[in-house]
Amino acid sequence: MSAVPATPPPVSADGTGTGGLDLLLVPPRARTGWRVLPARITAMCVVELQKLRHDRTELYTRAIQPALWLLIFGETFTRIRLIPSDGIPYLDYLAPGIIAQSTMFIAIFYGIQIIWERDSGVLTKLLVTPTPRAALVTGKAFAAGVKAMIQAVVVMVIAALLGVSMTWDPVRLVGVIVAVLLGSAFFSCLSVTIAGIVLTRDRLMGIGQAITMPLFFASNALYPTAAMPDWLRYISAVNPLSYQVDALRGLLLGIPAHLPLDFAVLFAATAIGITAASGLLGRLAR
Repeated sequence: MSAVPATPPPVSADGTGTGGLDLLLVPPRARTGWRVLPARITAMCVVELQKLRHDRTELYTRAIQPALWLLIFGETFTRIRLIPSDGIPYLDYLAPGIIAQSTMFIAIFYGIQIIWERDSGVLTKLLVTPTPRAALVTGKAFAAGVKAMIQAVVVMVIAALLGVSMTWDPVRLVGVIVAVLLGSAFFSCLSVTIAGIVLTRDRLMGIGQAITMPLFFASNALYPTAAMPDWLRYISAVNPLSYQVDALRGLLLGIPAHLPLDFAVLFAATAIGITAASGLLGRLAR
């Protein structure tokens, strides 16, 4: 008598065995390569932003300085009319520059937090995880961008209350968000790069204070590049802050700007910054 062939177990719609038991026995396929990067970048960004739930003092205190620039510097120079402003009220001309300045100031000292994480042992634990260093840096950089975006909203509200004529077109506001995020990401990566070179908070603080105002004044944030001496104009041409300010002016005020060039420079500067900061991140943990 021949043996009765075994009946194969019924197959579910998703191709697994009876009752989907295979799902319990076989682990899901891990995501590898480029597919895992967005999730890990987002996770690092969320972790950084959760710190704001415990202490929002930094956001409040950093909003004071741009407010003073608009209220005192902007109102004063609008009245005396000494600085050319491309045919628009000087306060309108200044507002995008102050937005860019506030985002730079909040990002340029981001390396201090990295050094603190090194001293507390957090950075070493992060570096031994499977997360690529580029994802760690990118997540932290764009977290700085989100914080800077909060600063930008504060400046925009103050500017609107002072009568600055800004556009509220949703498409242009999306462009403003991208410009703020990219500019902040670059300057935070610059700060992390400097941290990887100097290795101490005191040195980083000194260098940060030494370069912030030159970067600010060697841009078109306060005055057009046409009013600069030739040597300063050359510096402004390689200063990413100039391109961020130009993009913000074009998007918020609707005046002529070089938006394709501005965003190309910001994207390139951010990519270079992430690469440099990722390369030096391991040096901090030694």
